[in-house]
Amino acid sequence: MAVTSFAPPWLVLRQAFRSVAASSSSYLHPTHNHTVLPSSPLPLRHSALRRCHVAEAMKGDVELLLKGVGDQAVAKEVKHILEMARRATSRREVLHTDFLTPPVVKESVSVLGKLADVAVVAQGGYPEAERCRISVGHPDVLTNDPDIVAALSITGNFGFQACSHGDFLGAILGTGITRDKLGDILIQEEKGAQVLIVPELVDFIVTALDKVGNVSVTCSKIPLLALEYEPPRTNTFKTIEASLRIDAVASAGFKISRSKLVDLISSGDVRVNWATVTKNGTTVKTGDVVSVSGKGRLKIGEINETKKGKYAVEIIRYL
Repeated sequence: MAVTSFAPPWLVLRQAFRSVAASSSSYLHPTHNHTVLPSSPLPLRHSALRRCHVAEAMKGDVELLLKGVGDQAVAKEVKHILEMARRATSRREVLHTDFLTPPVVKESVSVLGKLADVAVVAQGGYPEAERCRISVGHPDVLTNDPDIVAALSITGNFGFQACSHGDFLGAILGTGITRDKLGDILIQEEKGAQVLIVPELVDFIVTALDKVGNVSVTCSKIPLLALEYEPPRTNTFKTIEASLRIDAVASAGFKISRSKLVDLISSGDVRVNWATVTKNGTTVKTGDVVSVSGKGRLKIGEINETKKGKYAVEIIRYL
């Protein structure tokens, strides 16, 4: 049917859309649940076309959004979460990841925060949690924190045989579950440990885990409010540096020589925000967490420039 110049704009667009859909129908899988434009002349903003445009726009922006993610392995996981967010938004549902490593959580929350039509919630069971699950969805749908993190208490007679974080982790993974189903493990010395886990595996671990090392254990579910954790102990001090290079600031923070710090960087033992540092000239900023294998962690606090053009850097060293 010919369309005159007096036809409403929505009718012209609907006719064009139908033509394109008809010509490309052979490429569509008939088992997919496609939304078809209604026969009644509804405005396009109520159709599936707008959702399609939103999804395509997000898809085209993915590479641009990932430009700031330096670690390729992290970027790959963030890309997967972006695709999950696209699906959740277009379907107006809420989707959840498993537990993610700190750098993936940090970069994902940062990238998703740039998207207006996506709400994001990261939670690991307690305020200081490092490993977290991320929930994504349309802001109209994701309005509360989803109940996607559970806690377990693992108790036993650890007074005579202390068990480390690795001992508990190994015992739990030995039941057959994967690492991404587990969050943080809070060691309680002779009392045992508390573990964050996906809710659907609570009953399985309660039944399957009966030993950690050589210690017989009992597992039970506990509410998140019963978690016993303490804010980390820290020592705060300031250092004056000519630059904000990682080799300068971190060597002062960890009380080691600059040349030693450079060697540690070369061997891959230095990380900023859990991402391995490969260049001595990498600069740090307020809020960055710097960790060195065998030395611990520190956080960069307030940074002020001195009258002589140097930098007064606040160092928060975790004890």
